[in-house]
Amino acid sequence: MTPSFGVLAGRALTTGHGTENDFVLVPDLDGELGLGAAEVAAVCDRHAGVGADGLIRVVRSRALPEGAAVLAEEPAAEWFMDYRNADGSLAEMCGNGVRVFAHYLRVSGLADLADGASIVVGTRGGPRRITREGDLYTVDMGVWTMPGGPQAEAEGYDVVVDVPGLEGPRAGLRVTVPNPHTVVALPDEASLAAAQLTLAPTYDPVPPEGTNLELVVPLGEDDAAGTPVGTIRMRVLERGVGETRSCGTGTCAAALAVRAWGGAGAPDVWRVLVPGGEVTVRVAGDRVWLTGPAVLTADVVLRED
Repeated sequence: MTPSFGVLAGRALTTGHGTENDFVLVPDLDGELGLGAAEVAAVCDRHAGVGADGLIRVVRSRALPEGAAVLAEEPAAEWFMDYRNADGSLAEMCGNGVRVFAHYLRVSGLADLADGASIVVGTRGGPRRITREGDLYTVDMGVWTMPGGPQAEAEGYDVVVDVPGLEGPRAGLRVTVPNPHTVVALPDEASLAAAQLTLAPTYDPVPPEGTNLELVVPLGEDDAAGTPVGTIRMRVLERGVGETRSCGTGTCAAALAVRAWGGAGAPDVWRVLVPGGEVTVRVAGDRVWLTGPAVLTADVVLRED
């Protein structure tokens, strides 16, 4: 039986992606929809719905309690990105999704975002400033942390992960951006390809709120332009979604982990290669910035015959 689209039936929606991490955007400017997890999962279903890694409700911050809390901190955050994973669960933030969100606001005329201009958007992870740079958008992803503290950063791990398809347990490092991530380094791209992310990894200790898993292969550094730039390739298993073509907060977590493993002198700028394309991560102190593209692909109307 096909699941019901519920309150979303008959509504005009927009699809888009950031490095092929794809979303359905639902305009609900004044927060009138009682949007449930089942309806989100139905729309995101790739066989019986529109298909997406997540759903983004476009809503004014003042229309939601979470948005009102953001406004108290940052009055410029007129718009709130109400982000849901493909299974309908709530997520704190989405680095690819917030770029697509800002692009949608610009294209739809809801925000004036000229080249070089910025906008502040509310999220469950707090306010995020997005700056347009031609066809790219740079997001101030805020403060990052390593839950294991200085000891985990110094030792390079604080969790043991068993990944199907890979032999033996692997050391993982937890990074919060603000979504929870666990980053595991692999020796080569053959190992990266061998991981079976259709099967569930196991973690010790078990993450109480779940975690995204990033498998990364460091590819070296280049300072030809005068600034050291590191490069990594990664795959990601997203909490509440499955393997995706990209993950914005995940690329930040991956870069931060590889930077920690590199020790003093490791680059602050990283090219992160994902199956869906490439993004740039820049670290300064306890803050991190993400730069990448945003694309709108289609306008659709849901039918429920």
